[in-house]
Amino acid sequence: MSRLTKYITAILVLVALGYFGNKGVQTYLGTQAVGDLSFRIYSLDEAKEVAKKEGKLVLADYSAIWCPSCRKLDTQVFANTEVAAEIDSNFVYARLDYDSEEGVEFAEQHALVGFPRVLILDAVGNKLTEMPLTFDPEEYLLNLQRVLTAFTGS
Repeated sequence: MSRLTKYITAILVLVALGYFGNKGVQTYLGTQAVGDLSFRIYSLDEAKEVAKKEGKLVLADYSAIWCPSCRKLDTQVFANTEVAAEIDSNFVYARLDYDSEEGVEFAEQHALVGFPRVLILDAVGNKLTEMPLTFDPEEYLLNLQRVLTAFTGS
């Protein structure tokens, strides 16, 4: 094996270790952030059933467990007590992970590219609107309240 081939091989190994190591750390941190949320997390099918029974809208969060921006949304917005209370009272939260079959189908159905993307659905699963991305809990709360007013009149 030539010296150049050895260097290239070593560089490729280091890049792979860095990538998979980082993804592992990001996945761990994302799992911790999701675990700290105070409201119940449903699959999309479960969320639609609960929404039908309770007369609520579905808040469908398309994200990736290893995504730093998704984790920021979890820790800065969804973990906020006022935002969490609003979601718990008026929405049914469904989390659709990019790496899951459900997430892939959801992204294809709604032509989603990138994440986090949060859609508001009716109880049947029809898209009503998409939440603007903000990491400001007060702004997010106002947006949730605007959605309620627009689609439920409350």
